[in-house]
Amino acid sequence: MNPMYAYRNPQTTQNGPMQVIVIEPFVYEALRSLIGKRAVLDTTRGSVSGMVIDAKVDHVVIQEHDSTFFVRLSEIVWIMPES
Repeated sequence: MNPMYAYRNPQTTQNGPMQVIVIEPFVYEALRSLIGKRAVLDTTRGSVSGMVIDAKVDHVVIQEHDSTFFVRLSEIVWIMPES
């Protein structure tokens, strides 16, 4: 799987801006395997810990008590499952 995909918005002209989405397939698959489990994510802005609720190709959803965090995969430095 190629980690970089280009998407052109059909509403733009041929010479218009192109949206580029970077997909990190191994980070995405690692997070998908942790859905329903607790994990610690270290990001460029600090650590986030909690239950992995959902994983999408561009972000992961972490819940801890009453707080829900949406973390962009491109901001994750490392992931550690909690035992």
